[in-house]
Amino acid sequence: MRHVHVSGRRKQAIARASLSEGSGKVRVNKVLLQHFMPQVLRMRMMEPLLLAGDLAGKVDIDVVVEGGGISGQSDAARLAIARSLVEYSKGEKLKNTFLEYDRLLLVADVRRGEPSKPNDSKPRAKRQKSYR
Repeated sequence: MRHVHVSGRRKQAIARASLSEGSGKVRVNKVLLQHFMPQVLRMRMMEPLLLAGDLAGKVDIDVVVEGGGISGQSDAARLAIARSLVEYSKGEKLKNTFLEYDRLLLVADVRRGEPSKPNDSKPRAKRQKSYR
């Protein structure tokens, strides 16, 4: 029985996925993916499973996500799920399918919030100066 452990990151969220042979159950923070809310984020996390086809029904995936907000967490979980499926399949076919569909399924989005500048509360747009 093979086990695969991978991680995915998005903004401040970190997801760790453990994949093992099973019956197709996917849990995110001990909640079955079918019961995950909101629905939009659930559908995003299901994309790699739908693209994987038969393989998704033969494995169980447990994802633990922490940090960030719900959108960042769902994207981190999506990345971890896709990476675990690719590593388990050990083939180029699934990897190429994911890359053609959406590169962010396998490659982390490294963008972060810009830090605030000194003596200002915001990273861009300076304060207006009044002469009167």
